[in-house]
Amino acid sequence: MLEIPTISVAQFLGLVNQTLRSIPSETFMIEGEVADFKISQGKWVTFDLKDESIDAKLPCFMTTYQLGLPIQSGMRVRASGYAKVFERFGKFSLNVSSVTPVGEGAFAKAYAMLKAKLTAEGLFELARKRALPRFPQTIGLITSKEAAAYGDFIRILSNRIGGITIVHANVHVQGQYAVDEICAAFTTFNQLPVNERPELIVLTRGGGSLEELHAFNDERVVRAVFGSLVPVVVGVGHERDESLCDFVSDVRASTPSNAAELIYADRRDLLRQVAYIEDRLQDRLTGRLSGYFARIERSTMLFERTFIGVGHRFQGVTTGLSHAFDRFRLSIVATREHLERREQANEQRYRLTLERLSSGLKAFERLLESVNPDTVLRRGYAIVRNARGIIRDPLRLAVGERLTLHFAEGEIDTQVIGQHKQEKLL
Repeated sequence: MLEIPTISVAQFLGLVNQTLRSIPSETFMIEGEVADFKISQGKWVTFDLKDESIDAKLPCFMTTYQLGLPIQSGMRVRASGYAKVFERFGKFSLNVSSVTPVGEGAFAKAYAMLKAKLTAEGLFELARKRALPRFPQTIGLITSKEAAAYGDFIRILSNRIGGITIVHANVHVQGQYAVDEICAAFTTFNQLPVNERPELIVLTRGGGSLEELHAFNDERVVRAVFGSLVPVVVGVGHERDESLCDFVSDVRASTPSNAAELIYADRRDLLRQVAYIEDRLQDRLTGRLSGYFARIERSTMLFERTFIGVGHRFQGVTTGLSHAFDRFRLSIVATREHLERREQANEQRYRLTLERLSSGLKAFERLLESVNPDTVLRRGYAIVRNARGIIRDPLRLAVGERLTLHFAEGEIDTQVIGQHKQEKLL
């Protein structure tokens, strides 16, 4: 007769947990009604998932960090995780990795609860919001490349200004991977060296229901926006859509296209601003010159009246003093001539200063025009692009790779048939 082996309690529970791990829990979500929801020590979350059709319940365990949106007893949710028996307590439960409300009503309730919590913490305070850089050269873009929001943002920004570097973090904007990918994108940007970090970050996607916008109302994503080391522009959906990321962002855009418009003014607006500054400078210089001339004229008249009056009073005193007065009068005349020469010299100096400033402004305007991509293209140049963006090194292209050549008056599609190292043109 074979002897039955004896194992310890811990060994038996280990066998049970090993068997439970064979359940493919990552392939399905468990839906039910939340009951007996509790948070212990500010970090441990326990609740039961009830099945309304039969008298059944599933104990659940998770941490507050995994709780993207607040939940409470009575809400219907979907949870994912893996089953486990905790050895210390001998209690079976679902070790939850994620939980989301089900239905617009549940999402609206969770949204309101989290908004109230974050408002109380001060995450939405206007005083903490940062201004956007005036002319950013590098912009971080967090969105899905498959979304229309990506194309809208790139198109509007390209129409307004050229030569901007877009560092794109391609993420899911809804679904089970969205929250982790968006948070990871912010972490990646924050960890870059300061000289490689984007000057601002744009987080965007198209519109949708509360359930579709779940990732942008998740507490982890909201805190990632709050913790960004550079200003953040959030453009989610349409004007009527509101996400918690909108409220915590430094600048809220009504749409993805509006996000591009807020970052860079239209080129024509920039030229109008330059012209306005030129007019202001000219007006200011003219005003100062007029003030100086008026003060010189008043001083001259006062000087003249004072000393001519003194001369008249002393003229009748004695004949012997008349010669002295003549010499004094000649001195006055010389002084006046000196002041007139000074006045002419000042007028000439101010005129030259004004001309130099005007020339400088015109040179700045010509510089702006010279770096205008359309001007460069009209001189016969072309921009070469592939699916990854603008091509600067032809030796990185593969034979057969499709390209698009962008000229001043249109575009053509072409294909690489060979590679040659180009000698310097000059």
